[in-house]
Amino acid sequence: MTAEPVIDAQGDQTAARVPVTVRASLSPSRAADFKTCPLLYRFRSIDRLPERPTVEQARGTLVHAVLERLFDLPAPARTPESAGDLVAPQWDRLVTEEPELATLFAEGDAAAAQEFLRSAAALLEGYFAVEDPQRLEPAEREALISAVVDDELLIRGYLDRLDVAPDGALRVVDYKTGGAPREAFEARALFQLKFYALVLWRTRGVVPRVLRLLYLKDAEVCDYAPDAEELVRFERTVVALWRAIEQATARQDFRPRPSRLCDWCSHQALCPSFGGTPPPFPMATAAPDPLVDARSRPASPGADE
Repeated sequence: MTAEPVIDAQGDQTAARVPVTVRASLSPSRAADFKTCPLLYRFRSIDRLPERPTVEQARGTLVHAVLERLFDLPAPARTPESAGDLVAPQWDRLVTEEPELATLFAEGDAAAAQEFLRSAAALLEGYFAVEDPQRLEPAEREALISAVVDDELLIRGYLDRLDVAPDGALRVVDYKTGGAPREAFEARALFQLKFYALVLWRTRGVVPRVLRLLYLKDAEVCDYAPDAEELVRFERTVVALWRAIEQATARQDFRPRPSRLCDWCSHQALCPSFGGTPPPFPMATAAPDPLVDARSRPASPGADE
């Protein structure tokens, strides 16, 4: 028995470009799930348990949407005021596309909804404190990238932003709406960007010069410069992680790993660490198509966000 591919989401045209030998896919979000807690990976990727969006997740999605649309404007128009003007329309669009978001606030609680929009606008102020979008012309935004490693594992994910310098140097930028992590957690925060750096290197032959994390809440920038040797080691780590997922699936053995991140988990009622019992392991069925993904909702604090 082999592990099922991760459905992380996408609805894209990657399938036409991927070798037919590919039988599984892995995203940084799902890889982070398994590293954080194997049982969380199972709940999200195998059981496919629904998760109610949180205010924090919705705020992150909204801020990302505004920053993506901001670069649709001519450079001189990319001002804090213009970004603020995008908040309400982008929220309306998100609610239309995902009506469940409307349930975050009690019906008729206009004050809570307005405070939510104000909090998103405050994070955008943090963005303008660390970057001047009038001086930037991103090459790609919200772009799906993918590569095949170990001959049959497709690794893929969405870049918040990719900047390309005149000399061809790449800078991968990721917006974080949570607070900047302490030094002990910096490696965890960079895991996602190293994932993207590996994909870019394998598909474009260029190691990104800079991996940049923008922490909007604290108006802080974290830059990291990877090298090819490091990405080779990281690729081995990703492949080993996938093999561990395959073994856990074959054994139907995904154990919880309690941590402070449990406070944000939607599945405590089913977790043995909290006195719960996981549902029966899904019966083996026809393997789903590893090239058909659906983008997951934003990760909980401490995962990718």
